Amino acid sequence: MTGSRRWWLLVTVAVGLLLISIDMTVLYTALPTLTEDLHADPSQKLWMINAYPLVMAGLLLGAGTLGDRVGHKRMFLAGLVLFGIASTAAAFAPSPTALIGARAFLAVGAAAMMPATLSLIRTTFEDEHERNIAIGVWGTMSVVGTALGPILGGFLLEHFWWGSVFLINVPVVILALIAGAVLAPGDSGRSDKPWDFLASVQVMAGLVGLVYAVKEATRPGREPLTVVIALVVAAAGFTLFVRRQRRQTHPLIDFALLRDPRILSGMVAAALAMFATAGIQLVLTQRLQLVMDLTPLHAGLLVAAFAVGCLPSGIVAGSLVLRTGPRPLIVGGLVTGTAGALLTLLLTPGVVPFLGIHPDHPLWITPGLVVAGAGMGLAMTAASAAIMGNAPAHRAGMAASVEEVSYELGSLSGVAILGSVLGSLYTATVHLPSGSPGAATRSLDSARTAAAELSPRQADSLLNAAHSAFDNGYTLTLLITAAVLAAGSVFTARRLSLPTPAPTPAPAPAYEEKEPAT
Repeated sequence: MTGSRRWWLLVTVAVGLLLISIDMTVLYTALPTLTEDLHADPSQKLWMINAYPLVMAGLLLGAGTLGDRVGHKRMFLAGLVLFGIASTAAAFAPSPTALIGARAFLAVGAAAMMPATLSLIRTTFEDEHERNIAIGVWGTMSVVGTALGPILGGFLLEHFWWGSVFLINVPVVILALIAGAVLAPGDSGRSDKPWDFLASVQVMAGLVGLVYAVKEATRPGREPLTVVIALVVAAAGFTLFVRRQRRQTHPLIDFALLRDPRILSGMVAAALAMFATAGIQLVLTQRLQLVMDLTPLHAGLLVAAFAVGCLPSGIVAGSLVLRTGPRPLIVGGLVTGTAGALLTLLLTPGVVPFLGIHPDHPLWITPGLVVAGAGMGLAMTAASAAIMGNAPAHRAGMAASVEEVSYELGSLSGVAILGSVLGSLYTATVHLPSGSPGAATRSLDSARTAAAELSPRQADSLLNAAHSAFDNGYTLTLLITAAVLAAGSVFTARRLSLPTPAPTPAPAPAYEEKEPAT
């Protein structure tokens, strides 16, 4: 393949990954508008966000091996088609349930695309130096997309209706489809390579059960039996998945990889970095809009300060990791992220009264976000190096899938846990003035809707009480984020000080390897 064609292909697959990453966070600034227009309750709000990473995390491990079987070009193009159809369905969803279903369908397309993007880069760029540059661009797109999501969502909501945050994907998908069909090298796949669909179903059942249990356990008026049933489903799904993987000749994940402390620490660091990123961005964008009355665009631009810290630190970490090793960068990144989360809390206007910060100055939050982003950039880059640099050559594709799943699980758990804590603490601590509508106890969105129908004096009293309760949840979520990052720094510091195990020899292939077509 000619040099120019290789780089145009890189642009095409980078655009695909950018779409996947943007849709991870694009709803953060759109959530208040969605809640009002679709009349979503607090649980539905979280499922609108979580359906996407949940389904993607469940399918990613199997999608990589399916691409080996049917061909990565076919997977990439099929994923784009599904992504475009699901985006259209999401844009015109008439109800919260329909939108949740469309987001789940969107994740199917994303899961088909993501492993294919990296595989196409690996088969196209034969020169190691060029390949490293291409993979670096590929990895950067994930961070850029996550940062652009809230900004793009805010910009579109300034000028169009909420469905535009999904419909904008369609013309991009069409262009990427045309470019991918022309530029991507074709290969017929390996029909003799196994694909384990049942394992994907098992891990999906485990994830859904676990997330549902978290949401029910933190919901006011929870049903203990429902939580127990969800936990049983989760335990059964994960247990069956682990047993099946240990019996398979070609498992989706080889648990022997986890015996290497460098790989395990990289997975933990990757998951915690995304836990903090997703959690901080979610709760902060809600507070900026619902408490401080910023527009979605302004909220998205402020939260983008996280990327201002993340991108340069990630580049620096990439240049240092070969000299320092992953340990100081992972541990240092998680410690820096802890400091950033605490600083963001302290500098959030109106939350910590003794600082005397006037609530009309939301720019105060940016130093904390820059520090938190810098820490996460260090940790994520070093985590990738720890996972990919220490996996055996015959497990490189599996290691890439494990890394991607770690990111998705971190994002999923950040939204599920911190979003649930935010909502449940609001309901548990809100003390509304007498005569206030009972619906205002459900969420701050409901309180704002109720206040619009009251007199100015009653509305002010109601909103003051609602804001105070929301800030209780906001404070706790950032403290939890800081505590989780601090615990992660201790864990990774200890694990990375352990001796590494002897390398595992590659097993004899059960099928004939074929050179990929270029």
